[in-house]
Amino acid sequence: MASIKVTDLTDKGIVILQPKGNFVGGDETDELRDSIKNYSELENKKLIIDLGDVLYLNSTALGVLISAHANYSKREGKIKLCQLNKNLENLFVITKLALIFDSYPSQEEAIKSFE
Repeated sequence: MASIKVTDLTDKGIVILQPKGNFVGGDETDELRDSIKNYSELENKKLIIDLGDVLYLNSTALGVLISAHANYSKREGKIKLCQLNKNLENLFVITKLALIFDSYPSQEEAIKSFE
């Protein structure tokens, strides 16, 4: 089972999720979906997903990110990604998701982008 590390920067209203491993549409992907949903229901509007420890995302996992993005946009929130490896970067370019998601080289830069 993948585990997701959560960092809550309450003073800034930012939540950082750090999933780990391969996301291939199993329990790990459900866990990611549920984590995002929980923060969404808590009215979080600033979410950073740090993909530094994620090696692979399949279409189901991308779907989770896309619906999360739609949910946050609807509530005038923002999801930002950071630390994508080359494979993930290429995946986001090919699928045109790079046009939808703001992506940053580091957590610090992603956090700064909310200021």
